[in-house]
Amino acid sequence: MKPIHTLLMVVGVAAAAATGLAGAQTVAPFPSKTVTLVVPFTPSSGSDTIARILAPKLSAKWGQPVIVDNKPGASGNLGARQVASAAPDGHNLLMAINSFTMTPAVYKSMQFDAINDFTPVVKLAEAGYALAVNPGVPAKDMATLIDYIKKSGGKANYATPGNGTPQHLAMELFKSNQHLELLHVPYKGIQGALTDLMGGQVQMMFATVHSLRPLAEAGKVKLLAVTGQARNPSAPTIPTFKEQGIDVMDSVDAWYAVIAPARMSPELAARINRDFIEVMNLEDVKAALGKLGMSVRTNTPQQMSALVKTDMARWAKVVKDARIEAD
Repeated sequence: MKPIHTLLMVVGVAAAAATGLAGAQTVAPFPSKTVTLVVPFTPSSGSDTIARILAPKLSAKWGQPVIVDNKPGASGNLGARQVASAAPDGHNLLMAINSFTMTPAVYKSMQFDAINDFTPVVKLAEAGYALAVNPGVPAKDMATLIDYIKKSGGKANYATPGNGTPQHLAMELFKSNQHLELLHVPYKGIQGALTDLMGGQVQMMFATVHSLRPLAEAGKVKLLAVTGQARNPSAPTIPTFKEQGIDVMDSVDAWYAVIAPARMSPELAARINRDFIEVMNLEDVKAALGKLGMSVRTNTPQQMSALVKTDMARWAKVVKDARIEAD
Protein backbone atom coordinates (compact mmCIF):
# COMPACT_ATOMS: atom_id res chain seq x y z
CA MET A 1 0.00 0.00 0.00
CA LYS A 2 1.41 3.40 -1.05
CA PRO A 3 1.97 6.05 1.65
CA ILE A 4 -0.82 8.60 1.83
CA HIS A 5 1.43 11.55 0.81
CA THR A 6 2.47 9.69 -2.34
CA LEU A 7 -1.16 9.10 -3.29
CA LEU A 8 -1.97 12.75 -2.71
CA MET A 9 0.94 13.79 -4.91
CA VAL A 10 -0.22 11.53 -7.75
CA VAL A 11 -3.76 12.85 -7.49
CA GLY A 12 -2.49 16.44 -7.45
CA VAL A 13 -0.34 15.97 -10.55
CA ALA A 14 -3.20 14.32 -12.41
CA ALA A 15 -5.60 17.11 -11.47
CA ALA A 16 -3.12 19.77 -12.61
CA ALA A 17 -2.62 18.01 -15.91
CA ALA A 18 -6.36 17.75 -16.44
CA THR A 19 -6.81 21.43 -15.63
CA GLY A 20 -4.06 22.40 -18.05
CA LEU A 21 -5.56 20.26 -20.79
CA ALA A 22 -9.00 21.78 -20.24
CA GLY A 23 -7.52 25.27 -20.38
CA ALA A 24 -5.64 24.48 -23.57
CA GLN A 25 -8.83 23.19 -25.16
CA THR A 26 -10.61 26.51 -24.51
CA VAL A 27 -8.04 28.54 -26.45
CA ALA A 28 -8.94 28.47 -30.14
CA PRO A 29 -6.00 28.43 -32.54
CA PHE A 30 -5.41 31.47 -34.71
CA PRO A 31 -6.63 31.71 -37.33
CA SER A 32 -9.37 29.09 -37.14
CA LYS A 33 -11.74 30.85 -39.58
CA THR A 34 -12.02 33.85 -41.89
CA VAL A 35 -10.12 36.94 -40.73
CA THR A 36 -11.85 40.26 -41.39
CA LEU A 37 -9.88 43.44 -41.90
CA VAL A 38 -12.37 46.17 -41.01
CA VAL A 39 -11.66 49.36 -42.98
CA PRO A 40 -13.55 52.28 -41.39
CA PHE A 41 -13.45 54.28 -44.61
CA THR A 42 -14.60 54.03 -48.21
CA PRO A 43 -12.98 51.87 -50.93
CA SER A 44 -9.80 53.40 -52.42
CA SER A 45 -8.95 55.21 -49.18
CA GLY A 46 -5.41 54.73 -47.87
CA SER A 47 -6.34 52.13 -45.26
CA ASP A 48 -8.49 50.28 -47.80
CA THR A 49 -5.63 50.17 -50.30
CA ILE A 50 -3.23 48.76 -47.71
CA ALA A 51 -5.79 46.18 -46.58
CA ARG A 52 -6.39 44.94 -50.13
CA ILE A 53 -2.66 44.65 -50.80
CA LEU A 54 -2.11 42.67 -47.60
CA ALA A 55 -5.22 40.46 -47.59
CA PRO A 56 -4.04 37.85 -50.16
CA LYS A 57 -0.56 37.77 -48.61
CA LEU A 58 -1.97 37.15 -45.14
CA SER A 59 -4.43 34.58 -46.46
CA ALA A 60 -1.59 32.59 -48.00
CA LYS A 61 0.41 32.82 -44.79
CA TRP A 62 -2.43 31.92 -42.44
CA GLY A 63 -4.20 29.33 -44.57
CA GLN A 64 -7.57 31.02 -44.04
CA PRO A 65 -9.56 33.57 -46.08
CA VAL A 66 -8.79 37.20 -45.27
CA ILE A 67 -11.48 39.63 -46.37
CA VAL A 68 -11.78 43.42 -46.39
CA ASP A 69 -14.98 44.87 -44.90
CA ASN A 70 -15.57 48.59 -45.52
CA LYS A 71 -17.56 50.24 -42.72
CA PRO A 72 -17.32 54.00 -43.39
CA GLY A 73 -19.04 56.64 -41.31
CA ALA A 74 -18.51 59.15 -38.50
CA SER A 75 -14.84 59.70 -39.38
CA GLY A 76 -14.04 56.04 -38.85
CA ASN A 77 -16.04 55.57 -35.66
CA LEU A 78 -18.54 53.06 -37.10
CA GLY A 79 -15.87 50.60 -38.12
CA ALA A 80 -13.99 51.10 -34.86
CA ARG A 81 -17.15 50.36 -32.88
CA GLN A 82 -17.63 47.11 -34.80
CA VAL A 83 -14.14 45.90 -33.87
CA ALA A 84 -14.48 47.09 -30.26
CA SER A 85 -17.46 44.77 -29.81
CA ALA A 86 -15.77 41.73 -31.44
CA ALA A 87 -14.08 38.84 -29.66
CA PRO A 88 -10.35 39.37 -28.97
CA ASP A 89 -9.39 36.25 -30.93
CA GLY A 90 -7.73 38.02 -33.85
CA HIS A 91 -10.44 37.33 -36.41
CA ASN A 92 -11.65 40.95 -36.54
CA LEU A 93 -8.96 43.62 -36.93
CA LEU A 94 -9.31 47.38 -37.44
CA MET A 95 -7.27 49.00 -40.23
CA ALA A 96 -6.91 52.30 -38.42
CA ILE A 97 -5.39 55.63 -39.39
CA ASN A 98 -4.21 58.48 -37.18
CA SER A 99 -7.72 59.97 -37.04
CA PHE A 100 -8.41 57.14 -34.54
CA THR A 101 -6.61 59.32 -31.98
CA MET A 102 -8.43 62.52 -33.03
CA THR A 103 -12.12 61.63 -33.08
CA PRO A 104 -12.38 61.03 -29.30
CA ALA A 105 -11.64 64.73 -28.83
CA VAL A 106 -13.75 65.95 -31.75
CA TYR A 107 -16.95 63.98 -31.05
CA LYS A 108 -18.90 64.81 -27.92
CA SER A 109 -20.38 61.32 -27.69
CA MET A 110 -18.40 58.16 -28.43
CA GLN A 111 -19.76 54.60 -28.26
CA PHE A 112 -16.38 53.16 -27.37
CA ASP A 113 -13.27 54.02 -25.37
CA ALA A 114 -10.27 54.43 -27.68
CA ILE A 115 -7.89 53.30 -24.92
CA ASN A 116 -9.75 50.66 -22.93
CA ASP A 117 -11.73 48.98 -25.72
CA PHE A 118 -8.79 48.15 -27.99
CA THR A 119 -5.43 46.40 -28.18
CA PRO A 120 -2.97 48.29 -30.42
CA VAL A 121 -1.07 45.68 -32.45
CA VAL A 122 1.26 47.24 -35.03
CA LYS A 123 1.93 50.36 -37.06
CA LEU A 124 2.21 49.54 -40.74
CA ALA A 125 3.15 52.64 -42.71
CA GLU A 126 3.34 56.42 -42.81
CA ALA A 127 2.47 59.04 -45.42
CA GLY A 128 3.85 62.52 -44.89
CA TYR A 129 1.89 65.75 -45.18
CA ALA A 130 2.94 68.89 -47.04
CA LEU A 131 1.75 72.46 -46.68
CA ALA A 132 0.74 73.71 -50.11
CA VAL A 133 -0.20 77.21 -51.24
CA ASN A 134 -1.82 78.61 -54.35
CA PRO A 135 0.85 79.92 -56.76
CA GLY A 136 -0.55 83.41 -56.29
CA VAL A 137 0.42 83.48 -52.63
CA PRO A 138 3.65 85.54 -52.35
CA ALA A 139 5.61 83.02 -50.30
CA LYS A 140 8.62 80.88 -51.14
CA ASP A 141 9.19 79.26 -47.75
CA MET A 142 7.65 79.13 -44.26
CA ALA A 143 9.23 82.39 -43.09
CA THR A 144 7.71 84.38 -45.95
CA LEU A 145 4.37 82.55 -45.58
CA ILE A 146 4.17 83.36 -41.88
CA ASP A 147 4.99 86.99 -42.67
CA TYR A 148 2.26 87.04 -45.32
CA ILE A 149 -0.31 85.55 -42.92
CA LYS A 150 0.50 88.09 -40.20
CA LYS A 151 0.23 91.01 -42.61
CA SER A 152 -3.16 89.76 -43.90
CA GLY A 153 -4.81 90.75 -40.64
CA GLY A 154 -6.67 87.45 -40.26
CA LYS A 155 -7.98 87.43 -43.83
CA ALA A 156 -5.75 84.62 -45.12
CA ASN A 157 -7.58 81.30 -45.34
CA TYR A 158 -6.99 77.57 -45.60
CA ALA A 159 -8.95 74.59 -46.88
CA THR A 160 -9.53 71.16 -45.35
CA PRO A 161 -11.50 68.05 -46.40
CA GLY A 162 -13.79 68.70 -43.44
CA ASN A 163 -14.10 69.80 -39.84
CA GLY A 164 -12.05 67.69 -37.44
CA THR A 165 -10.07 65.92 -40.16
CA PRO A 166 -6.33 65.24 -39.75
CA GLN A 167 -5.59 68.07 -42.19
CA HIS A 168 -7.68 70.44 -40.08
CA LEU A 169 -5.95 69.49 -36.84
CA ALA A 170 -2.52 69.71 -38.47
CA MET A 171 -3.19 73.30 -39.51
CA GLU A 172 -4.58 74.21 -36.10
CA LEU A 173 -1.44 72.81 -34.47
CA PHE A 174 0.71 74.92 -36.80
CA LYS A 175 -1.45 78.02 -36.20
CA SER A 176 -1.28 77.65 -32.44
CA ASN A 177 2.46 77.11 -32.42
CA GLN A 178 3.08 80.20 -34.54
CA HIS A 179 0.30 82.35 -33.01
CA LEU A 180 -1.39 82.94 -36.35
CA GLU A 181 -4.93 83.87 -37.42
CA LEU A 182 -6.36 81.99 -40.40
CA LEU A 183 -9.89 81.47 -41.70
CA HIS A 184 -10.93 77.82 -41.97
CA VAL A 185 -12.82 76.77 -45.12
CA PRO A 186 -14.04 73.17 -44.68
CA TYR A 187 -15.06 71.07 -47.69
CA LYS A 188 -16.90 67.78 -48.04
CA GLY A 189 -13.86 65.80 -49.11
CA ILE A 190 -10.35 66.36 -50.39
CA GLN A 191 -11.10 66.87 -54.08
CA GLY A 192 -13.15 70.04 -53.72
CA ALA A 193 -10.52 71.53 -51.45
CA LEU A 194 -7.72 70.77 -53.91
CA THR A 195 -9.73 72.16 -56.83
CA ASP A 196 -10.33 75.48 -55.06
CA LEU A 197 -6.72 75.64 -53.87
CA MET A 198 -5.56 75.41 -57.49
CA GLY A 199 -8.20 77.93 -58.55
CA GLY A 200 -7.21 80.46 -55.89
CA GLN A 201 -10.52 80.44 -54.00
CA VAL A 202 -8.51 79.28 -50.97
CA GLN A 203 -4.88 80.00 -50.30
CA MET A 204 -3.31 77.05 -48.50
CA MET A 205 -3.91 73.59 -47.07
CA PHE A 206 -2.33 70.47 -45.69
CA ALA A 207 -2.57 67.25 -47.72
CA THR A 208 -0.47 64.14 -48.23
CA VAL A 209 2.70 64.65 -50.22
CA HIS A 210 1.61 62.01 -52.70
CA SER A 211 -1.67 63.78 -53.52
CA LEU A 212 0.03 67.17 -53.90
CA ARG A 213 3.16 66.21 -55.80
CA PRO A 214 1.58 65.93 -59.29
CA LEU A 215 -0.12 69.31 -58.80
CA ALA A 216 3.17 70.90 -57.74
CA GLU A 217 5.00 69.40 -60.71
CA ALA A 218 2.34 70.89 -62.99
CA GLY A 219 2.78 74.31 -61.37
CA LYS A 220 -0.75 74.34 -59.96
CA VAL A 221 0.35 74.58 -56.31
CA LYS A 222 3.57 75.36 -54.42
CA LEU A 223 4.88 73.07 -51.67
CA LEU A 224 6.58 74.99 -48.87
CA ALA A 225 7.28 72.35 -46.21
CA VAL A 226 6.78 68.69 -45.34
CA THR A 227 6.11 67.07 -41.98
CA GLY A 228 8.40 64.47 -40.47
CA GLN A 229 11.90 64.36 -39.05
CA ALA A 230 13.49 63.96 -42.49
CA ARG A 231 12.65 65.02 -46.02
CA ASN A 232 9.99 63.00 -47.78
CA PRO A 233 11.34 60.54 -50.40
CA SER A 234 8.46 61.54 -52.69
CA ALA A 235 9.51 65.22 -52.61
CA PRO A 236 13.19 65.34 -51.64
CA THR A 237 13.67 68.98 -52.67
CA ILE A 238 11.05 70.26 -50.21
CA PRO A 239 12.49 71.11 -46.77
CA THR A 240 10.88 69.92 -43.56
CA PHE A 241 9.20 72.27 -41.10
CA LYS A 242 12.04 71.51 -38.70
CA GLU A 243 14.64 72.68 -41.22
CA GLN A 244 12.75 75.96 -41.27
CA GLY A 245 12.70 76.37 -37.50
CA ILE A 246 9.30 74.78 -36.74
CA ASP A 247 9.80 71.52 -34.85
CA VAL A 248 6.22 70.95 -33.68
CA MET A 249 5.31 69.27 -36.99
CA ASP A 250 7.90 66.47 -36.76
CA SER A 251 5.44 63.71 -35.85
CA VAL A 252 2.34 64.83 -37.72
CA ASP A 253 2.67 62.22 -40.47
CA ALA A 254 -0.41 60.20 -41.37
CA TRP A 255 0.01 56.70 -39.99
CA TYR A 256 -1.74 53.41 -40.72
CA ALA A 257 -2.04 50.66 -38.13
CA VAL A 258 -3.75 47.45 -37.03
CA ILE A 259 -5.80 47.64 -33.84
CA ALA A 260 -7.61 44.69 -32.24
CA PRO A 261 -10.37 44.39 -29.62
CA ALA A 262 -9.45 44.78 -25.96
CA ARG A 263 -8.30 41.84 -23.84
CA MET A 264 -6.35 40.18 -26.65
CA SER A 265 -3.62 38.06 -25.12
CA PRO A 266 -0.08 39.48 -25.39
CA GLU A 267 0.98 36.25 -27.09
CA LEU A 268 -1.63 36.58 -29.84
CA ALA A 269 -0.91 40.29 -30.30
CA ALA A 270 2.78 39.47 -30.70
CA ARG A 271 1.97 36.72 -33.23
CA ILE A 272 -0.22 39.00 -35.37
CA ASN A 273 2.34 41.80 -35.05
CA ARG A 274 5.09 39.50 -36.31
CA ASP A 275 3.03 38.23 -39.24
CA PHE A 276 2.00 41.71 -40.40
CA ILE A 277 5.57 42.96 -40.20
CA GLU A 278 6.80 40.01 -42.24
CA VAL A 279 4.24 40.70 -44.98
CA MET A 280 4.80 44.46 -44.91
CA ASN A 281 8.49 43.94 -45.61
CA LEU A 282 7.95 41.88 -48.75
CA GLU A 283 9.60 43.72 -51.62
CA ASP A 284 6.48 43.81 -53.79
CA VAL A 285 4.41 45.19 -50.89
CA LYS A 286 6.97 47.93 -50.17
CA ALA A 287 7.10 48.79 -53.88
CA ALA A 288 3.30 48.97 -54.19
CA LEU A 289 2.99 51.22 -51.16
CA GLY A 290 5.92 53.35 -52.27
CA LYS A 291 4.06 54.18 -55.48
CA LEU A 292 1.25 55.50 -53.28
CA GLY A 293 3.59 57.70 -51.27
CA MET A 294 3.63 55.42 -48.22
CA SER A 295 6.73 54.25 -46.38
CA VAL A 296 6.73 51.03 -44.34
CA ARG A 297 7.18 51.94 -40.66
CA THR A 298 6.45 49.15 -38.18
CA ASN A 299 6.64 48.90 -34.40
CA THR A 300 5.79 46.65 -31.44
CA PRO A 301 2.39 46.43 -29.70
CA GLN A 302 3.88 48.35 -26.78
CA GLN A 303 5.19 51.12 -29.05
CA MET A 304 1.87 51.28 -30.89
CA SER A 305 0.03 51.63 -27.57
CA ALA A 306 2.34 54.47 -26.55
CA LEU A 307 1.81 56.19 -29.92
CA VAL A 308 -1.98 56.07 -29.52
CA LYS A 309 -1.81 57.59 -26.03
CA THR A 310 0.68 60.30 -27.02
CA ASP A 311 -1.30 61.31 -30.10
CA MET A 312 -4.59 61.35 -28.22
CA ALA A 313 -3.18 63.73 -25.64
CA ARG A 314 -1.71 66.05 -28.27
CA TRP A 315 -4.84 66.22 -30.43
CA ALA A 316 -7.12 66.62 -27.42
CA LYS A 317 -5.25 69.83 -26.56
CA VAL A 318 -5.40 71.07 -30.17
CA VAL A 319 -9.15 70.40 -30.37
CA LYS A 320 -9.80 72.08 -27.01
CA ASP A 321 -7.70 75.14 -27.81
CA ALA A 322 -9.29 75.58 -31.26
CA ARG A 323 -12.79 74.66 -30.00
CA ILE A 324 -13.28 72.13 -32.79
CA GLU A 325 -16.50 70.11 -32.91
CA ALA A 326 -17.75 67.53 -35.38
CA ASP A 327 -20.19 68.76 -38.04
